[in-house]
Amino acid sequence: MFKFKQFSVKQDKTAMKVGTDGVLLGAWAPIFHNPFSVLDIGAGTGIIALMLAQRTHAEQIDALEIDEDAYEQSVENFEASPWGDRLFCFHAGLDEFIEEPEDEYDLIVSNPPFYAEDYKTDNEQRDLARFQDAMPFEEIVEAADLLLSENGILAVIIPFKEEEKFTALAKEFELYPIKITRVKGTPKTEIKRSLLAFSRNDVSEIEIDELVIEIDRHVYTAEYIELTKEFYLKM
Repeated sequence: MFKFKQFSVKQDKTAMKVGTDGVLLGAWAPIFHNPFSVLDIGAGTGIIALMLAQRTHAEQIDALEIDEDAYEQSVENFEASPWGDRLFCFHAGLDEFIEEPEDEYDLIVSNPPFYAEDYKTDNEQRDLARFQDAMPFEEIVEAADLLLSENGILAVIIPFKEEEKFTALAKEFELYPIKITRVKGTPKTEIKRSLLAFSRNDVSEIEIDELVIEIDRHVYTAEYIELTKEFYLKM
């Protein structure tokens, strides 16, 4: 079990463990527009939805999870949290969910699954198929176009090298970046992740910054501590 300051996350049933990416997105996703309704696409353990329940007064926080074990784990974690009455998990795929959309959302978040850069076999074609299969960017953007409220925000965390592709795709659906944070493990390592926020409004100035997680092993930067201190027990 992973204990945070205001809730705990069980992760024994699912392959999708609590990781830095989920925590980053949960802590970073913009909420300045006071979202009433939130959708987490690909909930895993439910960590991001739980973090947003803590950060916002949103009355409707829905999560979507296709994997049965992860779905059951999410439900368990939601029910055990202080915000069980605001959290709901659907056991469905995104394509199924958007067939008959019933609600609009003010904030849609997703930490989409993808294969790490070091995932390689001898079959290049298969690698490519699996890589793209694991990263249904088109589906996420299409769903956001369909489900976002007029002033809604889509927030995702993806590999940095996919940032350009995702942004171009979002533009096709008239979703425009409003905030970009590029994440590095240490000051000397390459940028690994991009946190991206989009809205329907094409802003003249995009907020762009960089976040470094550690100065040294387990020595965290002031920025990372500031971002995650409401959640991590030892921050």
